[in-house]
Amino acid sequence: MIGQATGHPRSGRGRPVGGSELKRSLIAAAALRLFLRDGFARTSVDAIAEEAGVSKRTIYSHYGDKENLFVSVVRETYTSMIAVIVGLMDQYLTDVPEGAVEANITAFACEAALLAARSSERSAIIRLMMAEAAHFPELRQIQMRPQGITAAMAERLARMGGRGLLDVPEPGEAANHLFSLTMGQMNNRTLFGALPASDAEITRMASSGARAFLRAYRPR
Repeated sequence: MIGQATGHPRSGRGRPVGGSELKRSLIAAAALRLFLRDGFARTSVDAIAEEAGVSKRTIYSHYGDKENLFVSVVRETYTSMIAVIVGLMDQYLTDVPEGAVEANITAFACEAALLAARSSERSAIIRLMMAEAAHFPELRQIQMRPQGITAAMAERLARMGGRGLLDVPEPGEAANHLFSLTMGQMNNRTLFGALPASDAEITRMASSGARAFLRAYRPR
């Protein structure tokens, strides 16, 4: 019927509202899939355009060049991964009841390690960042920025130390120890997801690492 609204709402220039954002999202998703599968050098802008269903010109309009696209999608993916782990910290390492320190730290370590081990995208993005870090110094800045996992962990351990639940004179060092003993141990055992490990094995590693951390940082 003439005059009846159909499909997506349109802007004054006849394009769907939000079309630009949709195209950017499609480009980012396609680029991530291809970068994770083929690496940076072997992924062409032509291949990304075909995968996303857009033109090369559209990619350049949104991202400028392949290098900027690569750094952008890695940053966005890594940021979303960190947000999930920080959510677990909010659940287990924030406002910890006095009698639940061991249980909460152990639960956080086990859930974080299992979550990381089960995520093929997380393992692939970290391996990609490690492989390309020499050519993209920005990747090191992304991985080490203040919002990183250990910085967020240090903040929460410092609060627990302030309440006398832990003895953490150096919260940053304590966070590195907790990460290394739990998720770091899992990363080393599985080569960042390249080698299989059962949930039981990952839980055992994370639990033993949490216990070692607590032996070192319990109040004396």
